[in-house]
Amino acid sequence: MKPLRFLTRLAALLLLGALALQLYFAGRIALMTVLAPQSTTFQRAEAWRILSEQGRLPWSQQWVDGEALSPQLRRAVIASEDASFAEHGGVDWDALEKAWERNQRAQAKLEKKLAQVGPAAKTVKPAKVVGGSTITQQLAKNLFLSGERNFVRKGQEIVITYMLEGLLSKQRILDIYLNNVEWGEGLFGAQAAARNYFRLDASRLSANQAARLAVMLPAPKRFEKRPASPYVLSRAATIEARMPAVELP
Repeated sequence: MKPLRFLTRLAALLLLGALALQLYFAGRIALMTVLAPQSTTFQRAEAWRILSEQGRLPWSQQWVDGEALSPQLRRAVIASEDASFAEHGGVDWDALEKAWERNQRAQAKLEKKLAQVGPAAKTVKPAKVVGGSTITQQLAKNLFLSGERNFVRKGQEIVITYMLEGLLSKQRILDIYLNNVEWGEGLFGAQAAARNYFRLDASRLSANQAARLAVMLPAPKRFEKRPASPYVLSRAATIEARMPAVELP
């Protein structure tokens, strides 16, 4: 077979494979209009990690939606994670650009510091990566993708994000997100978080309790050890003050 023909066929097969993968994602998302996802890629990875490390699987998750999810929690999470959730089409390009610029500045500062310290470079902390992802993007990543960071994975995340926005309502996206997001080691979803931290059902969370849960989302494994730390309480007060202005989908 001539090299050009081989490369053409290979490219065609790769294209067909990529198209089939997108159709698979679209089909899975379409089913979510009526069926709750049983698990996410992130949850399965976490379950395997916990089981490998501990030899057992402490796990808490219970799906609830509609009135069983406090509107206070919806407002708190939107205020904390994605203030323009009700308006954007899935991707907040301005937020992504700002996050990229902040990460570039942080990386430049780190490289300058590494050059100054020389042999002591191992003691320098890596630059903190700032994300600009919307709630829909976070859901896309958690549902289907790995945690690695590269342009191919980011591109696939954006494609799935637009599928989610095109096939599901904003309220359904938020319901799925709140029922599957991590709130601690083996702790997933609003109901499990509300029961674990406040001994309440998710429908009964107060504005302050909802705000405290929202604060934990960027780093739940760190905050679960001190869910009432001064930082959590202070940040929760800020989020609670923003909540009345949040537009619910």
